[in-house]
Amino acid sequence: MERDRTCIWHPFTQMQTARPPIPIEKAKGLYLYSEDGKSYLDGISSWWVNLHGHAHPYLSEKIKAQSKLLDQVIFADFTHTPAVDLASRLLALLPGNMSKVFYSDNGSTAVEAALKIALQYWQNQNSKTDKIKVICFKNSYHGDTFGAMSAAGKNEFNKPFWKHLFEVESIDPPTLGQEPQSLRQLQTILNKGKAACFIFEPLILGSGGMIIYPASGLNAILQLCRQHDILTIADEVMTGFGRTGTLFACEQLSERPDLICLSKGITGGFLPLGVTACTERIYHAFLGDSLKQAFLHGHSYTANPLACASALASLDLLQQQTCTLQRQMISLCHASFCKKWKGHPKLKRCESLGTILALEYRSTQPSSYFQSLRDRLYHFFLDRGILLRPLGNVLYVLPPYCIQEEELDFIYSQIVCTLEGNL
Repeated sequence: MERDRTCIWHPFTQMQTARPPIPIEKAKGLYLYSEDGKSYLDGISSWWVNLHGHAHPYLSEKIKAQSKLLDQVIFADFTHTPAVDLASRLLALLPGNMSKVFYSDNGSTAVEAALKIALQYWQNQNSKTDKIKVICFKNSYHGDTFGAMSAAGKNEFNKPFWKHLFEVESIDPPTLGQEPQSLRQLQTILNKGKAACFIFEPLILGSGGMIIYPASGLNAILQLCRQHDILTIADEVMTGFGRTGTLFACEQLSERPDLICLSKGITGGFLPLGVTACTERIYHAFLGDSLKQAFLHGHSYTANPLACASALASLDLLQQQTCTLQRQMISLCHASFCKKWKGHPKLKRCESLGTILALEYRSTQPSSYFQSLRDRLYHFFLDRGILLRPLGNVLYVLPPYCIQEEELDFIYSQIVCTLEGNL
């Protein structure tokens, strides 16, 4: 810890006031193990990336085998089997008519690529196009690079950079009862004739507070976008690979997006990888005789063979019946907990979506990522050997799929302590 303090700057952390970081020596399955031998139940999949449990032997072996063949190669003018195999498998699984996969290395870069593709798509059609505006949901979050920050609109996460962000149009998410208002707001924006694309987190806004909304409202929004020929971008960085019950949240929609962004759980939590998938119509707009019409974007680790091998191995596990049953069990347990506790006076809401459980605690302060309740909740669970990282006064549980019912019950029991005790 002392050596860490001398040379490390941690993410999303106020380094002056944060308590010393916990040195993790190893991990296995659902648990993280610190240097002093204490175990921590990973209730948030280590920032939503770990699908099958830590140090999964199948993923480890596949990465090891790939490392003996090919570790890295430039992906401009070259290709390799893991990248082609992964793209083929993803395209067969993704909802809609996805035709091509563009690789990057994390969620922000997957979103960044999608935004640039959508904007250049219209530019390639007409160099004088008026289609230059991005539409998003209020309280959304799409990453920390500048395009991704801009695409979420101005919020507390990106306030220091407001004057540097490009302007976007935003609408309220279509939460239950708010669907007509969302549509009216969208229609007003579309009437201006400048919208290029609409980016959205399907069915649940993640970092913005785990705000769950029905598929019907999103379908109506996507239908209106389609009528006005607006490209739609599904940010499935968090929701992809089974988190919402289906493999991809967009499977629960009747309308399909034009682009899909993936990352986080794609490699099972072993290695960084990002994917932006698009339809043939979009891909075709970048073809021509001039390099200027091409998509001049890339990353050093684009389609890294080790990351692709890890993603292929994770898909193997994800598509097994045992994994499907595990996700169904988690979903049922979360729903049962909500049914029992959603009316508790300390809770403003208690709801679940697939393997995601979200609780919003009542507070005299407005709901916010910066609520002081966040630290009390975080330390309460950490002291009891559970890693949960609240979003202000919103607590969520998003565990690896290897969790068992008794371990879920332990998490639930400690949540109940915060409701029935004096936290």
